[in-house]
Amino acid sequence: MAVSLDASWRNWLQLNLARGCSVESVIESMVSGGFDKDVASAAVRSCLAGEIPGSSGYRYDTCPVSADRVVHAHDRAIHSVVRLERPQLILFDDVLSAEECDEVMELSKDKLRRSTIIDSDTGRAEVIKNRSSEGTFFKLCENPLIERLDRRISALMNWPMENGEGLQILRYGVGGEYRAHFDYFPPDQPGHVTHIARGGQRTATLVVYLNDVESGGETVFTDAGVSVSPRKGRAVYFRYFNDLGQLDPATKHAGAPVLAGEKWIMTKWMRRYSYSG
Repeated sequence: MAVSLDASWRNWLQLNLARGCSVESVIESMVSGGFDKDVASAAVRSCLAGEIPGSSGYRYDTCPVSADRVVHAHDRAIHSVVRLERPQLILFDDVLSAEECDEVMELSKDKLRRSTIIDSDTGRAEVIKNRSSEGTFFKLCENPLIERLDRRISALMNWPMENGEGLQILRYGVGGEYRAHFDYFPPDQPGHVTHIARGGQRTATLVVYLNDVESGGETVFTDAGVSVSPRKGRAVYFRYFNDLGQLDPATKHAGAPVLAGEKWIMTKWMRRYSYSG
């Protein structure tokens, strides 16, 4: 007889996913424990992905980032200048030095390629008109500079470094923009299943501005009525996954068009579990 997914089984499921057990091994163990395979598969997918936005009211729990005005993040003291509770959003100054910003841009400029997004139906990377930028990635701790930044950002976000995706670098020219979107993977879209399986749902984002933008290029949180202007070394943090596994639709945001000059940003996405890129 099939068993039900009670609280003890949900706790077991979360614990084993957090330990790094594969999706296949977790499902196999649940089937051995009496679950129907389809029920076990659906339970694992649900746990990894989080709830569908709007399925219930998002509960704002304690943010993992330090509430101190100065956060000692690995090798750097970083000042928080603005903090919102709904959505959970923090503006930091001087996350990177001017020299570090220049070095990241220099390391990236010859690697840039047209940016893509994950197609929500197929799961493939696609070029779309809603995202007009060039980008590249660095592997976790790829070189001494990137390792220092990965460790600093992990400490600032107060989230395990191994749960982070590699740093993404983006360049937007005049007219470049990224229209309103979520950083998490909406769990009701089938194309995201394979990406969610590699570390679970995204939980929070840090966007670091690598240069001063002459005009435009703000990060606009459309539902919250918040706009962040790019400034070299500044960063905006926002969290959209709580301890209940809910997703916060109030973190919908856009990169406004660049009106003059160019815009460079560096993005860190954190996952719920250890990430295998």
